[in-house]
Amino acid sequence: MKPPAMAPAEGAVELSPAKGGVTLKIRVIPRASKSGFCGVMDGALKARVAAPPVDGAANQELERMLAKLFGVPKSAVTIVAGQASKIKKAQALGITVEQAADMLAALPRA
Repeated sequence: MKPPAMAPAEGAVELSPAKGGVTLKIRVIPRASKSGFCGVMDGALKARVAAPPVDGAANQELERMLAKLFGVPKSAVTIVAGQASKIKKAQALGITVEQAADMLAALPRA
C-alpha cells in the first residue's frame, strides 16, 4: 500500500513519496529570461526555465535545476508525466518527502 501524499500547507508544494524518493508537481514557464524557482501555485512549484520547449530542452533544464536544488545527481531526477505540458510531475530519487519539504521551504518566495 502506497503511503498518502503529504498534504501541502497553504502556499506549499504538494509532495508524494515514491519508491526510493519523492514526486512533486511543477508548473513550468518556458523561455524565461533566466532559470530559477519563483514560488508555488495550486500546490505546484513554479519554475522559470530559460530553455525553449523544443526537443526536450526545457525538460532537461528543469531536471538539472531540480537535481541541484535537492543535491542529487541529474540522473536521479526524471519527468514522469507532462513531458509536453506546462504542468509536470517529477520524481527525485535519494531524498525523502521531509528532506524535500525542508529544501523547498528554504527557497525564497516570489
